[in-house]
Amino acid sequence: MSENLFLPDTNSRTEKYTALIPQIEALISTESDLIANLANVAAALKEAMGFFWVGFYLVKHDELVLGPFQGPIACTRIKKGKGVCGTAWAEAKTIIVEDVDEFPGHIACSSNSKSEIVLPVIKNGTVKLILDIDSDQLADFNEEDQAHLERLTKIIEDRL
Repeated sequence: MSENLFLPDTNSRTEKYTALIPQIEALISTESDLIANLANVAAALKEAMGFFWVGFYLVKHDELVLGPFQGPIACTRIKKGKGVCGTAWAEAKTIIVEDVDEFPGHIACSSNSKSEIVLPVIKNGTVKLILDIDSDQLADFNEEDQAHLERLTKIIEDRL
């Protein structure tokens, strides 16, 4: 695959995800390096969807450590159960937050972040990493985003 994304000229997230996810799958299918693949996934999601921040946190011992991302600088380490990312890790499930200021214990890496979706990537029953996506708009994520992004995390899981 080339280093260009081919996306429909539309505001429909469904159409964008439908076009984007197979391209991401092709992009990472021939590369064995996890960090390179995560970097390209973050870049593709940011470019295609226009999210405020897209990145990964990798589980290392007893904390999440910042991995490849696109957007403003971010929190480097997060403890299990802390903030949205740490909670998604602890609960091993996707979390959608409509207003991050209302989430108990939210870790504010950027005051511009207003809503968030966090998805664990699980391999053999263990969370290996977290996909974190922030928006500068309130209530910007829904079940549609969740379904498409969970499909993407399954593709990432298969590459682990």
